[in-house]
Amino acid sequence: MSFDLRAGLAAREAALLYRRRQMACSAQQPQRQFADADLLTFCSNDYLGLANHPALAAALARGAERWGVGAGASHLLAGHSHAHHALEEELAAAVGRPRALLFSTGYMANLGVLGALLDRDARVFSDDLNHASLIDAARLSRAHVERYAHVDLPGLERLLQGSEAARRLIVTDAVFSMDGDIAPLPQLSALAARHGAWLMADDAHGFGVLGAHGGGSAELFKLDVDALPVLMGTLGKALGCFGAFVAGSEALIETLIQQARSYIYTTAMPPALAEAARVALRLAREESWRRDKLTSLIAHFCRGARQLGLPLLASRTPIQPLLAGSAERALAWSEHLRAHGLLVPAVRPPTVPAGTARLRIVLSAAHDEAQVDRLLLALESMPGRG
Repeated sequence: MSFDLRAGLAAREAALLYRRRQMACSAQQPQRQFADADLLTFCSNDYLGLANHPALAAALARGAERWGVGAGASHLLAGHSHAHHALEEELAAAVGRPRALLFSTGYMANLGVLGALLDRDARVFSDDLNHASLIDAARLSRAHVERYAHVDLPGLERLLQGSEAARRLIVTDAVFSMDGDIAPLPQLSALAARHGAWLMADDAHGFGVLGAHGGGSAELFKLDVDALPVLMGTLGKALGCFGAFVAGSEALIETLIQQARSYIYTTAMPPALAEAARVALRLAREESWRRDKLTSLIAHFCRGARQLGLPLLASRTPIQPLLAGSAERALAWSEHLRAHGLLVPAVRPPTVPAGTARLRIVLSAAHDEAQVDRLLLALESMPGRG
């Protein structure tokens, strides 16, 4: 038996599901140079416009001068520096938790948490539209996985009522990465408490954006560590850096240090990046005008989209999905926008469910109203949008 890789690739291409990378030739910002065009982008998760901030670049350079480039080892050997430790303490304070623990990526954080907390006798309850990292983490944890329809609280409660497992964990995106809607965390927390379960939220797309000080979904809903015991956030979106963290109780963090394989058996993130993330966190907290501007741009775009009758999904976050349905239509819309000097890639299955291909329009505080108006003008002339 052989692996017929070319046939698989050809089938993917024929189904209009083949993915191709865009090669950028300039730094992260709304107007970017690519290998074949200069494009205004609406697809970056740089929500606060910090990825190309000179203060972050300066902190990274200073960090490299002090710490060098690589961490050299895992956190538990010789890779855990003062820079890492200070960032963990500052992240914990930002989200109102006793402790925080750094991971290399959000994917590794989710794998680490579920692998450390669950076993074959446990049950994990997962929203149907959770990020792939949560889905994979649930599968790899060896726990029995129960999936519930997107934000279907009565359906979730029925599953909880039918489970007698001693360890039960509800896992959900806080902000769903492809739909942009916000999970009903207070209601999920109440369900968890009623049925003796824990709640974990992946706040990759909420941290830095939601809450008066950018503390994310926990701050937005005023959920303390008892109401939301496991909180994951990332540093590569609103903070414009790289990495992730898990925040929670002293016991949770110590358990992850002892048992999370994706923490124990990997090299620590470069300490210079931790220094840059510390500056990003300070800017995100102090410069609330970034969230105010982003909120204003989201409202401006949504008003214009409604006036044009565009098939937007309901979202009040920077993620504004424009539903095309078929992969063919989503690709045609993306090509139309590219012809107008705009980059908004088509998102197709399996990233989203079949029949829900879309343009995932993403707004940033680095955009201005004129750029949003330019996007709306191009969307108005888009073929077959009715």
